[in-house]
This record gives sequence, C-alpha cells and structure tokens, in this order.
Amino acid sequence: MKFPSLRQVWFQLHWFFGITAGTVLIVIGLSGAVLSFREEIIDAINPHGRHVPVQEAAVLTPPQLLEAVRQAWPQRQVGTLALFAEPGAAARVIFAPRQGERRGDTVYHDPYTGAALPPLMGAEFFEWVEALHRWLLLPREPGRVATGVLAIGLLFLSLSGLYLRWPRRPLDWRAWLTFDTALEGRSFLWGLHSVMGTCALLMYVVFTASGIYWAFDAVRDRVDAMAGQPRAAVAQQPRSAAPRMRNMPRDDAAAVDVAPAWAVFERRARETGGWSEVILRVPSGAAPSVLFTWLDAAPAHERARNRMTVRLPGGEVAQDERHAAKPAGGLFLAAIYPLHMGTYFGLPGRIAMMLAALMLPVFSVTGWLLYLDRRRKKREARAGRAALATVARPHDGDVAATERVLVAFASQSGTAEGIAMRSAAALESAGLPVTVASMARLDPAQLRDHGRLLVVASSFGDGGPPDAARRFAQRLAQAGGETLSHLRYGLLALGDRHYERFCGFGHALDHALVAAGAQSLFPMVEVDKGDAGALALWRQRLHALGGARPDAEGAGPDELLAEAAPFAACVLSSRRLLNPGSVGHPLYDIELVAQQGGLPLWKPGALAELRLGPGLASRRYSVASVHADGRIRLLVRQVRHASGLGLVSGWLTEQAPLAARVELRLLANPGFEPVDDERPCIFIGNGSGYAGLRGHLLARMAVGRRRNWLCFGERQRAHDAFFAQEIDRWQARGDLERVDLAFSRDQPERVYVQDRLREASAEPRRWIGEGAVIYVCGSLQGMASGVDAVLEEVLGRAGLDELAMQGRYRRDVY
Repeated sequence: MKFPSLRQVWFQLHWFFGITAGTVLIVIGLSGAVLSFREEIIDAINPHGRHVPVQEAAVLTPPQLLEAVRQAWPQRQVGTLALFAEPGAAARVIFAPRQGERRGDTVYHDPYTGAALPPLMGAEFFEWVEALHRWLLLPREPGRVATGVLAIGLLFLSLSGLYLRWPRRPLDWRAWLTFDTALEGRSFLWGLHSVMGTCALLMYVVFTASGIYWAFDAVRDRVDAMAGQPRAAVAQQPRSAAPRMRNMPRDDAAAVDVAPAWAVFERRARETGGWSEVILRVPSGAAPSVLFTWLDAAPAHERARNRMTVRLPGGEVAQDERHAAKPAGGLFLAAIYPLHMGTYFGLPGRIAMMLAALMLPVFSVTGWLLYLDRRRKKREARAGRAALATVARPHDGDVAATERVLVAFASQSGTAEGIAMRSAAALESAGLPVTVASMARLDPAQLRDHGRLLVVASSFGDGGPPDAARRFAQRLAQAGGETLSHLRYGLLALGDRHYERFCGFGHALDHALVAAGAQSLFPMVEVDKGDAGALALWRQRLHALGGARPDAEGAGPDELLAEAAPFAACVLSSRRLLNPGSVGHPLYDIELVAQQGGLPLWKPGALAELRLGPGLASRRYSVASVHADGRIRLLVRQVRHASGLGLVSGWLTEQAPLAARVELRLLANPGFEPVDDERPCIFIGNGSGYAGLRGHLLARMAVGRRRNWLCFGERQRAHDAFFAQEIDRWQARGDLERVDLAFSRDQPERVYVQDRLREASAEPRRWIGEGAVIYVCGSLQGMASGVDAVLEEVLGRAGLDELAMQGRYRRDVY
C-alpha cells in the first residue's frame, strides 16, 4: 500500500478547505472590506450628518446637551453621551435600549445648539454588513462560532499555503513576491494565487487570530488570563470597586447634575495634554457616579482608552486608569481590534487590511479554477488509461479471454502504442474481440490465457527493449519449455537500419516466443522508420486474421502510422550560439513561430519533427519550451560528418536565414510525458537533453510543484554553462529543491552525471521511496547507460525494472 507524502497530505487538505470554505470566505472578505472605511463612507453619504459648520460660539457643556436631549426626546432614557474635540463634530447620544432590544438607538446633536440632526443614511446598511461579517446573519452565539470556525479554516489555508510554496532560498524576496505575468491559463492562475497569498499572509494571520479570540470564550478567557487581565476576576470584583451603571427611572436620572464630574474630568485631562474623544455614561442611582471613557489628544489607536470614575455630588475621583500605564498584557488586549482593522498602523494599515480582505474572493475564484482544471486533467488521464487498457466493446464483456486477440505493445516514444491501438480498432471493425495491453503491465504467465497474440514492438537504442518492456522481456526469456504451446502470434517489429541490430528487440521477442513453444501466424514484419510497404504487409496480415479481403475498407499504412497532425509552416525567428569556445560541437538555441495561426497544444516532453522541403530528410528534437511561451524552442547540436555539416542541423544552425520557412509538426512522446500530481521528480540529462528536461521543469514550476531535483552535465563551466543563470533563478525562487552539476572537463579526472548521482546514492533511494518519477534525457551512450547502471546499483535490477513498469522511469535518449 502506497501512503501519500507529507506534502501531498498538506496539499489535499489545502484544496479541500479552500473549496469548502472558500465561498463563505468571499462573504467574510467582501463585508470586511466594506467595513474598513465605514465611517468615511457614511460621512460621504451624509455631508452634514455628523459635522456642522464651525461657529465662533462655544459648544454646549454636557449638562446643557443632556438637557437639550431630554427636551427633544422626553420619553427616552440617555445611556451614553459622546463628545469630540474636533471643531464642528456633532455630539453622539445612544439611548438606553427598549425592552427586548440589544442596544438603543443612536442620534447626533448639534454641539452648538443641541438640536437633533437628521438620521444618517446608510447606517442601517452598515449594521447589516457588520452582522453579516461577525455572525453571518445567524443568531449571535451560533453565528460567532461559525465565523470562528471559518477563521480557523483561513488560518490553516494561510499556513499550509506557506508550507506548500516555501522556497529553497527563503531570504530571496524574488522567490516570494514575483512570478512570470506572461504565463497563461493554469500557470498564470497558480502564480497569481501563490504570490497574492504571500503578500496577504501576515494580514490573514492577524485577521484569523483576532477572529478566533472573539469567537470562542474559552480562547478569550485563556488569552486574557495570560495577559494578566482575566475576565472572570473582573466579573467577581466587589460592588464597591466599580460603580453600578444601571439605568434608573427617568425622573431620577434627569435630576442628576453631571457638571461637578465634568469639571474634574476636564481639569485632569488638561493636565495630561487634553482629550480628543470622551464618552460619558449617564449616571443613575442613589449615589451616582459618572464614568468617563476617553482618548488622549493624540492616542496610539482608537482603543487606547483611559477610564475615570467621578462620584457625585462631591466630585471625588474613584478611578483614574490611564492606557499608557497598563501592563504589557493590557496594552496587547487593547490593540487586538486596531490590529484586526489595520488602524493600529494608521491609514496604510487600513488600506493593507482592506486589500487583503478583497483578495479573499480572488483566492476563492483562482483556487476553484485550479481545482476544476486539476479534476479535468485527472478525468482526461483516466480516460487515456482506460483507452490503453482495452478497446473492447461493452457487449463483448462476456467473451472468454482465450477467444480474444491480445494486442501487446512495447513503445518508447509512442509510435508502437499508436500502431497497436489502430490495429486493434481494425480487428474490432472486422468483428474480432480484442484486448490491448502495454508490456509494462503484462506478465508472460498471462499469455497462457490467450490463444492469439499480436505484438507491436519498438527497439530502443541499439536493439534493446523499451524501458517499460524490460521486465516482460526478461521473464519471457526465462520461460522456456512448452509453456506457450497453445499460443499463435504475429509480430510487427519497428526499427532503424542505421543501427547494427536492426529490430533487435523484435527478433529477441520472436526467439523467446518460439523457445516457449508459441507458433508464428506469419513471418515477423520488419518496419524501417515507418516503411509504408512493410505497414501495408502488416495491414494484409490483420485483414487475413479477421477474415476480410486485403482490399476491404479499413486503415491503410499511413493511418496505422498516423501519430500527429500534418506538417505546418513555421519560420525561423531566432538563432543563438550557446557554447562559444566549447571543445564540443556548437549548440544552438533555435526558436520557431507559427507562420499562420497559433501553435497546437503540446505537453512537456513532446517532440518537434522538422522537415525542410519536398523529399528532404526530417529530424526530431525535444521541445524546450511550454505552450504558454507561444513559440517552439529547440536546442540543436550542430552535427559534422566527413562530408560536411549534417543536413538538418547544419541548415538550422548555419545555412538558413532568419525568417526561413520550416515545416514542423508536434509529436506526442507518451514514454516521456509529465505526471499530473504532486510526486517529486528527478531530472537527469546532459548536453542538448536539457531541452527535454526544461519543458517539464517549466510546467511543474508554473503550477507550484517545487520538489524537483536536477542532475545535469556538460563539458566546461566556462563555455558550456548556458543553463546556469536560469537554474540559479529557479533555485532562488525555491523551484528546484536540489541541483547537482557535472562539468566533465574541468578537472583532470572526468566527472559525469552518473558520478554525481552515485555520490548522492542515498538521496535517489529516499526520493524514489517518496514516489519520485525519474526523467532521463540526452545521449544514450555514456550518460543514459551510466545513469542506468547507477540506478541498478541503488535499487537492484528488479527494483529498476519495477520502476520502469510503474511508469516512473521515463527516458528520451538518443
């Protein structure tokens, strides 16, 4: 049983919380942003609602204002009176709540005349927004618990996002705050999502920590106790320690004169620099007192409040608590709300918090788009795997395996796989039940359950098996005897006569099947680089097997070999020598752009087949760019023969003028395709093989997959390190977890990629144990064979074959 890595677990939890809580967090974010500048918005809507023209006359004293209020509202009890030192600022009166109300109405009065001002437009809307933000319009207690749970979710999303994008070089600001804005689609969304998350991280920690504090009494009691300000202790203080502030019958309240208390407060406030805002709790009771809650003339923030209690009628000060004199715990608790709103840091802090709140909808939308894209790609991958597993029709499910034709393929670049699928379709059209399987998923013992076998096998390198077919070939060679005497088989072998062992793997399979007792249906068909005559012969064999005439309607040789779109016209837009002064052959960076229209979509690892004109040779090169780049980028090594430059490489690197026309088509490379998940990847290569690795790295980095290890080799650092700046930039951003470079000619003893891999032998074992996929791109002789030997040392031959069978050892070598 394979267990996910810690990073995979965090990733799964991150997107799960994101898509479940994300929609509600949009509401929290938008409402919080609206509340950030509530006072300014209300004042803009009501130009004279809380401010009146400044007059030369003195403002009314609190006793005068209270008398004016009582005359204007004879049936209402005054709870608090707020005064502001700013000239022209209206006095605010909050009445005692009526029966069943949580809080009373608020009315503003002219500070010069005491006249009531018109009700504020928009005030009720902002009260509704506040209830939405704090309680989601639910009853108060369940509502604050719900918002507290959302705060915990946002805190988890913030911290897990930080973990998932932690760069290798965390002190480099570019790794945190930059991404390529020229990217498109998923890549752009991921870059935007991650960079915005980094920018807003600190604000979200403040948002969520303060939200959790207010939402859960247990948390708040614990924090208050740690700050030295336990709420329980305050609640249990003797009644004499704090004045009773119950509202008394209106007649008694009207008789209380607050003038002595106001005089004492003004004198003491002036002694310490004055005040900017003061709230009087209107007294009541047989021995009334006035509680003043006030801010200094230049307060640290809007919750830096002082408290003073003055007894009436004598004016004795019973309490004088100054904010600046509070212990550190008290200062911290008072700062929680200003930190939450951003006002602790003035206007810049408010703007920052508002922008962070507005980012929540962006996170939710980009997160959903990334999630849906990921689901779509998984569905496509499942459909592709299902298509590879079988092409049998649903109504053929009851056909016995022995009656089916098993079509097996061994493919490195995907050509054999494509021919096998189309061959199976041709047989099905003739009415034969068919099962298609890759040799990577086959065991020779399974052949005993089938009566007929058709094999499409590519040879890899100098006549060897494709990586995924190694284990099958070894086990078949060991079978021997008459274990497959019931089996009838046909074999199509793909190869290149330039190699000494032409169709070597096909011949090895043929011999092994015969040795195991299988009987040939027809002589092996050999195909030299897509030879049409050989494919036509294979088509005839298929029709004979299906009982149809050779000229019956069906797939012809071209259709059997079809593997890509037709050639399209491109132009040579750029050419740059990458290794001037190198002892090796010149290596060029070639860029091609579509002549008309856009380029078709391709996956990392794809190949570009170039054809220079009618009858000229074609060549295939690994694509070094991704589709978002909008161009085809190739790394072309200039080949020299005794007779001169290579035909295609010489034309591309030296002879062709810029803007020359090139015929090109993109080919899928199934054996070298990317993995669409969070597994770590090890990229190994040399020389022009950097092209095949680069496409994979760019695609993974664009979606935030940073568990990448690059092991790469060239000749001399001084002349061949064309990739150095790019790799340094990726490392600085944290997109490459590990880099090992080998420059073979920079020291007396030659050091190659396989040597670097051997030096770190414990690391490949650890990465592979965590599910890593290995990609190898570059020269077959020397590099690829050396890497293969080192991996065999690390994993054992059986372990390496198992890795290839699982599709975790992917090579594009030449």
